[in-house]
Amino acid sequence: MTTVRLPLFPLNSVLFPGLVLPLNVFEERYRAMMRELLKTPEDEPRRFAVVAIRDGHEVAPSEPGMPDPTALPDKGPLAGFGADPVRAFHKVGCVADAATIRERTDGSFEVLATGTSRVRLLSVDASGPFLTAELETLPEDPGDEAAPLAEGVLRSFRQYQKRLAGARERSLATGAELPDEPGVVSYLVAAAMMLDTPSKQRLLQAPDTASRLRDELKLLRSETAIIRNLPSLPASELTRGPMSLN
Repeated sequence: MTTVRLPLFPLNSVLFPGLVLPLNVFEERYRAMMRELLKTPEDEPRRFAVVAIRDGHEVAPSEPGMPDPTALPDKGPLAGFGADPVRAFHKVGCVADAATIRERTDGSFEVLATGTSRVRLLSVDASGPFLTAELETLPEDPGDEAAPLAEGVLRSFRQYQKRLAGARERSLATGAELPDEPGVVSYLVAAAMMLDTPSKQRLLQAPDTASRLRDELKLLRSETAIIRNLPSLPASELTRGPMSLN
């Protein structure tokens, strides 16, 4: 078992390998993380781990709240996650490589990172200014019949795109070429589909590429059938993930 210790960045979303993650970092615990990452030489990867939050808040309360308006908000790296952070986070996450970390004049950071590899959360350390985690790297097993499954997923995904465009009364851009490597297909489609966090998390932690593609094929057919019967959908970009407030 190969393990690694990295800074931990919990989010209300799932990061997949190969996908871009823009971050607007303003909480002090994550500012401290970025300042530490900036100490890494530019020719070396500036890595941290992203995990989806199961129970807790991405941004900790910063003002007294209800029902006691005099109660002070939690501070520190565990704020908003309870006493046992391992229970607050999903167990499988993704390592992110920060290609860009820009500090603003107010001390906040603009970060652009890319998901690289899956990891399993083993333990969380909250003794420092930000969370760090002991992580086990997960293999990328293609599984059985990944290549033909990827072809089927791509066909269904194109139908899904067309239905989305039609439901929004928008034209579908066809210039972008989709990949054909099964692992890349599985992660791109998982990130692009309009799914809730538990569904995306299930796709991230699939045991192999073929299993992920089989699940996506079922989801695409189901979602396409639902869209066909809906009069309209909320506007959102299909292949662009939301920017986190942190």
